[in-house]
Amino acid sequence: MTRRRVLQNLVAAVPAGAALAAPAVVTAENLRPALPCGAVVGDPVSGAESNSVVIWSRTDRPAVMEVEYASRPDFQGAVRLSGLSARPEEGFTARQELRGLRAGVEYFYRVRFAAGSARSEPFTGRFRTPGGMVEARPRGVRLLWSGDTCGQGYGINPDWGGMRIYEAMRQRQPDFFIHSGDTIYADNPIPREIRLPGGELWRNVVTEAKSRAARTVEDFRGAYDYNFLDANLRRFHAEVPQVWQWDDHEFRNNWSPGNVEGSAAARQAFCEYAPMRVRPGVRRIFRKISYGPLVDVFVIDMRSYRAANTYNRQTREGPETVFLGGEQLRWLERAVPTSGARWKVIASDMPLGLLVGDGKDAEGRARWEAAANGDGPALGRELEVARLLAAWKKARVKNVVWLTADVHYTAAHRYSPERAQFTEFDPFWEFVSGPLNAGTFGPGALDNTFGPEVVFAKAPPNGQSNLPPSAGYQFFGELEAGGATGGMKVVLRDLTGAALWERELG
Repeated sequence: MTRRRVLQNLVAAVPAGAALAAPAVVTAENLRPALPCGAVVGDPVSGAESNSVVIWSRTDRPAVMEVEYASRPDFQGAVRLSGLSARPEEGFTARQELRGLRAGVEYFYRVRFAAGSARSEPFTGRFRTPGGMVEARPRGVRLLWSGDTCGQGYGINPDWGGMRIYEAMRQRQPDFFIHSGDTIYADNPIPREIRLPGGELWRNVVTEAKSRAARTVEDFRGAYDYNFLDANLRRFHAEVPQVWQWDDHEFRNNWSPGNVEGSAAARQAFCEYAPMRVRPGVRRIFRKISYGPLVDVFVIDMRSYRAANTYNRQTREGPETVFLGGEQLRWLERAVPTSGARWKVIASDMPLGLLVGDGKDAEGRARWEAAANGDGPALGRELEVARLLAAWKKARVKNVVWLTADVHYTAAHRYSPERAQFTEFDPFWEFVSGPLNAGTFGPGALDNTFGPEVVFAKAPPNGQSNLPPSAGYQFFGELEAGGATGGMKVVLRDLTGAALWERELG
């Protein structure tokens, strides 16, 4: 029955002069599944024979996901895939892998959900696969990274244009984006208003789910749903392939397994909403994303395997010093040296050499959240990092670059054994950028164990902290690999996309 016929029947049944109730007008639309989050392109992979991506979406009821994709915007010759179910036990999320894609091609896709005979409106997006040729040269790779979305109570402010940095990043037309963690702030409620130091008000869009710290799976899902209310973020996610990792605020500030309850619900929600390949029963977050012969991205997980935060100055490895964990360490020791890509990008959810405190322990000693623990030889969690760097040196691995966020400002750090206490490693760069839409802090202090040097930093002046996004201290980074030399250009950018600092590597 058409919507027009439904309305005609309702009008005929209502006495003359009576008001037509609003719910009856939208009954036919309510029968159709919705796509409240649009769609997301995720985990782009370039293989020897073909390319693939994941298309992620969510609906509001049990339904079957349908995906069409083609290299033409009119969808002529489209490939159609169907059969994956959105189920309540997975938050009505679903994902479909698109395989056998051609290199260097712009693809258009649309997503629908079908519940019985009712089908949703289609959601349309696009993306470009890696590789191909440009002017007789292999196409380069441009990736962006940043982290920290909707932290410290700074949510979606329509008066300010929402999360504007996502539109600035979209304008850069990257091949993919690494979200370096804190994809949500499950432990930070979003208030209706925040009074800023100058007396102005920051006004947020508010929802029931974000009125409190998350405790249940539904609460965590609601935190992800909140971010998708922003039009800038939805456009960005629909066009730019995403590579997500997590850190602490997907659950709770500075958490580690074993010292808190409820992290299983947080992990479940992250794996439901992250646009990554998730095999049944396997929710491993560390993974490799191959992007042609130029770049391999090694997404690491500094949260899932760590021991509880301590004073972190143990002299030998043991249960208290576990950080990356045995399985992940062995994977990194093996996979990075055998990578055939020119550039090996380590996507890290925390910086290596910045001191990140977590209060004091029962004996009054400083407790540390990351690997760094103060100047001196490799101790505590640094022992795992030292073992990894030494293994790469022994294997003669070149062109390793670390990317991270977490500390809510942007910086370029150069690590060198000439300045270090531990010296069995080759020099490398670490680039820090963020936040995306959160309070700004910093700068932090460096630990000299691995010899880091601050080459550039941009943070709030005069020791100011927790500045709102409207203060302008929101940042993302950009790497571009390729060109005639196969080198890499690094640019640190502000929320408008303006370049703050840049350097050619290799």
